[in-house]
Order: sequence, then C-alpha cells, then structure tokens
Amino acid sequence: MRSLVFAWAAVCGGATAFGSYLAVAQLPPFYADAPVQLAPARRVATFAVNTFLESVVVSPDGTLFVTSYEDGRIIRLKPDGTRSIFATLPGKAAGLAFATDGSLLVTGENVQKLPVVFRVTADGAVRTLVTLPDAQFLNGLTHLRGDRYLIADSYRGAIWELSLAQPAARLWLEHPLLARTTPESQTPAVNGLKIFGNVLYASNSDKAQMVRIAINSDGRPGEPELFVQKAVIDDFAFDVEGNLYGATHVFNSVVRVAPDGSITTIAQAQQGLTGST
Repeated sequence: MRSLVFAWAAVCGGATAFGSYLAVAQLPPFYADAPVQLAPARRVATFAVNTFLESVVVSPDGTLFVTSYEDGRIIRLKPDGTRSIFATLPGKAAGLAFATDGSLLVTGENVQKLPVVFRVTADGAVRTLVTLPDAQFLNGLTHLRGDRYLIADSYRGAIWELSLAQPAARLWLEHPLLARTTPESQTPAVNGLKIFGNVLYASNSDKAQMVRIAINSDGRPGEPELFVQKAVIDDFAFDVEGNLYGATHVFNSVVRVAPDGSITTIAQAQQGLTGST
C-alpha cells in the first residue's frame, strides 16, 4: 500500500463555513463498531493551533502542497522538511488539484465571498480562473479528462465541470444524493471527489454516505447510486486495488473502505488525526 497523506485541523476554535458542527461531533455507533487496525503513522509537519488545513496534493518529487482554508494560504512542504508559503490567495482556499502544466487549481472564494477557482503557477503567481456566481460552496476538486475537472459544491448539492480551455464552468450534475439533509444544515454535503475505474466517487458528509457515479464515454454522468451508507467522510484517496481511505474530520480518524463497502478504522486521534480532512 502506498503512503497516504492527510491534512488535519484543530477543532477548538476558528470559524469556518462549516465550523458550527466542529464542536458537537461524537463518535457515531457505526464507527464505534468498525474493526480497528491501526497503520504506522508519522508526523511530517506541525502548525499553530486553529490552523484549518483542508486539502493536500503531492507533486512527482514528493513535495506536499496544502491549503490553509481561512487565510487562503498554500503551504509548500518539501521532502527534506523545508516549509514555505507558496502562495496567498485573495480569499479562502479549499480543494487542490494539479493542472497538466504543473500549475495548481484551487477552489475557494474571493474577498467578495463569491465562489471561484484560482490558478497558481509554478512561481506562486495567483490569478482568478473562473467565478461561479451560481455556486454556493466549492470544495473537492478532481481531474476528469483532458482539460476538464470536476468540483464539488457542498451546499448546492451539485458537481460543476471546469474546462481550462475557455476557461469556463458548467453544471455537471445536481442530484438529491449530493445534497444536504436540509437547506439549513451547515455540514457540507458532497465534499470529496475522486475517480477510480471510470467511476466518480463522492462523499456526502451531511448524509453520511458515499455515492458513486459511472462516467459515460462522453464524460457526462450516469445515474448516481449509493455505495456506502453510515460513513461520514470528508476527502479521500484510493490505492491501486480500489480501497478507499477517508478522513472523517470531526470524528478524528481515517477509515479504509474496501471495494465491498466494509469499513476499518486505520488511524485515530491518538496518532494526531484530530480534525482530519
């Protein structure tokens, strides 16, 4: 199994778009009943209390890029442990993905609180790529194919398709399985997005579900279906065998979801996974 890197945030303090549910989390029975097989873990960096780390990507040379949501910073952590501020965005920074030219795509919001996608070049220069006035809360981000990317809209309950060629964004899918339990809920619904085997997997944190969506030959979505129920997952990653590793955020752990949907806890708060995203 390849090593996995997760970002985590202190849960005591720090207002966020979904901060109201940070302090009330209790371990749900479905995680309490999951088998525990703790994996070896080591800490690669430490940040000040109340730093809200949201997303992480790894470059080919092993450098980590991590978003600090509240202050809009992208932190660069080299394999030798050297840490620096790679870029500071004019707003908030959520999801991360690499573009084919090596630049970074970042979801978030600008100083006017409008949902936007930023592009950050290799020298740390920042520009707004697209503004999505009809979106509500842009979050997870993943590559679809070619110059096309998918973006989770956690409050609208939708997924947007971003084209870098124009650049422009359009609605890819809006569906009840991606939506919040109620419009008033402050917990993100569709959250993390990843593709495995030509199927898009999407976590719905508010409904405690994992959803999978077949991708048609033209890149359009098939009909969404439930993959796992009773699984509160923020963002996640796959290994080559199709096991899904999900950060549980307020439940302070990482779980492994096997292809058959069975869940095992592999990391907990005692290993530093408090507020894992």
